[in-house]
Amino acid sequence: MNTDAKKFGDRKVLACVDQSPYADHVTDAAAWASIRMQAPLELLHVIDKESSAVHSIDHSGSIGINAQETLLGKLAEDDAVEAKAAREQGRAFLNRLRERAQTAGVQSPDMRQRHGALVETLTEQQPDVRLVVMGRRGESAQSTSRDLGRHVERVVRAMDRPILTVTDNFTAPQRVLIAFDGGSAARHAVEMVASSPLFKGIPCYIFMVGKAEDRDASKQLDAAQSTLVSAGMESHAFLVMGDPETAIARAIQEQKIDMLIMGAYTHSPIRSLFAGSKTTELLRSARVPTMLLR
Repeated sequence: MNTDAKKFGDRKVLACVDQSPYADHVTDAAAWASIRMQAPLELLHVIDKESSAVHSIDHSGSIGINAQETLLGKLAEDDAVEAKAAREQGRAFLNRLRERAQTAGVQSPDMRQRHGALVETLTEQQPDVRLVVMGRRGESAQSTSRDLGRHVERVVRAMDRPILTVTDNFTAPQRVLIAFDGGSAARHAVEMVASSPLFKGIPCYIFMVGKAEDRDASKQLDAAQSTLVSAGMESHAFLVMGDPETAIARAIQEQKIDMLIMGAYTHSPIRSLFAGSKTTELLRSARVPTMLLR
């Protein structure tokens, strides 16, 4: 996120919501970001074309031609009725969330409903988007034991915008932590935090897992902290030993961190902390909203 008004002034905060309890928390986080960045807010509800389709038994091999045509006509009518009902239900759902965002202080939140696939829809919208907000889990979480939504990794890999993933509840963060590994995504995270109005006035902790005798790591950590201090931010830097996932989870608890910021699904020049499954593991262990950067 850059503060260049000509480049980002009219780009929106895009809240991806589905009809689950997590939608309220996504809306709260998106409203907070919209107000902090003075950016438009849009609530996006994508009706998955696969999950909304009517799957019926194929009787074509056991009935006559006239009966088959009648059946196909009836199925088409059922599809149209179901699609209309889904649209109406979605509009009511979005209207409720819009009222919630207005109560939080967003003046004119917009809303959009689309049929299709989430990743493709977000990719199309990307040029007009400044920040994507989505739930760590979604509608399917009520019927599965999966602790990380199936869309999260695909969205992060497809987008080159910051993705804020939220958990069960959202409150405005009082302390944020950057999981720093010296890589390009981590350096970008530091620059983004230093320049964005989203984090203005919020103390920032930079946390690096490495070796005490690693001079390069210490220099990189010092440079990152200097970037924040030069931007007028309160900053605290730590270089610790141990397993990254465990160490970061402990730091979140001990330092009372409200939001984690990290590179995602990238290959670090120092270690593979944020590569592939490591990102997913850290997301699963972190109990706070997490901003992911590519």
